[in-house]
Amino acid sequence: MVIAVIADIVGSRRLPDRAAAQRRLDEAIAAVESDAPSAIHPLTPTVGDELQGVYGHLGDALVSLLMIQLRLPADVSFRFGIGVGEVRAVDSMHGELSDGPGWYAAREAIETVHEREDRVMPSMRTWIVGAPGQDEVMDSTIAASNAYLLVRDELVGAMSDRERRLVYGRLVGLSQHALAAEEGITQPSVSKALRSAGAVALIDGAAALRGVGR
Repeated sequence: MVIAVIADIVGSRRLPDRAAAQRRLDEAIAAVESDAPSAIHPLTPTVGDELQGVYGHLGDALVSLLMIQLRLPADVSFRFGIGVGEVRAVDSMHGELSDGPGWYAAREAIETVHEREDRVMPSMRTWIVGAPGQDEVMDSTIAASNAYLLVRDELVGAMSDRERRLVYGRLVGLSQHALAAEEGITQPSVSKALRSAGAVALIDGAAALRGVGR
């Protein structure tokens, strides 16, 4: 059992520069994998505006996707469908492909995001679906994680670009003084921005997530 992730761009047809958005995501993924490597296969473009990646543990995937969201500017947003289940390598005339229940679950998860963000939750970006056959503990973990993700996406979606950079910086261990120097502002201003963004909840939540699914 692994964690399969499918990502796609929100409003890709409305973006003035689709290629620039993809470059920003590629840069965000590379930065996160450099600062906190955790993916078995980092998110990689497949077809159209879709990317796919694989993680070993649910907590690692959730922290990594949070960091990717924070690295992106507020005007570029991605959906993430997370599937918990088996992923298999399949040989074909086109080389090795990946298949299995984990991918089917990830596809169902991202379709859920599409549906719910359109109807009732415009800030929703992330959802988890377990492939059939998960035990009760994992089912409970997925349900609790989805409840957390609804609130997390709301917090991140309301952040300014500066707040995203500051929260990301704290997640990777930078001090408030170092962040103030980078932003050209005072340390009290950094502290105020972090409080306004709900940074402590996100940072403590990320620390708690690192053991989830192990």
